[in-house]
Amino acid sequence: MPTRVERQTVDLSAYPDLIVLYLGMRVNHLYGIRTFFSFGRKINQSVADAPDGLLLHEPVYYSIFPMNMGMRQYWRDLPTLLAWARSEPHRQWWLAFLKDSGGTGFWHETYSVRGGMEAVYDDVPKPIGFGRFAGVQRARGPMFGSASRLGRTYDRDAVLTETDLYES
Repeated sequence: MPTRVERQTVDLSAYPDLIVLYLGMRVNHLYGIRTFFSFGRKINQSVADAPDGLLLHEPVYYSIFPMNMGMRQYWRDLPTLLAWARSEPHRQWWLAFLKDSGGTGFWHETYSVRGGMEAVYDDVPKPIGFGRFAGVQRARGPMFGSASRLGRTYDRDAVLTETDLYES
């Protein structure tokens, strides 16, 4: 016997600056499995520490082969997300990853209730997400940092400048 669907919704008016972040890491080479699991433990610990502004963290499983796992996070606003990204220990993880991806690739896509979407794909060999239909380009100049890709400014220093990454 058919039953009516129970429809529900949410009122997000209490979160006018909400940021939704999808992140993922994939294994590109066999030796990347170690890096992959190492970062998983670090991320789980950082979430357990309940950083300011993180409303919810959910694991999202994408595929087994290639090994590609991710997460979805809801942040109160962009400043709290960026402050966390530029704080320890995240800052050190990101610096280490940008020096050597350890056989993995990392990506994120950010969606802002205030408008704007942005993404970055580091050592991801084939386009995914936005990159599959919008195409990819080098993350240089105004496309280097997530705040500027969202059309925002942020008053704290980036984890790593474009000059440091490409010229050091």
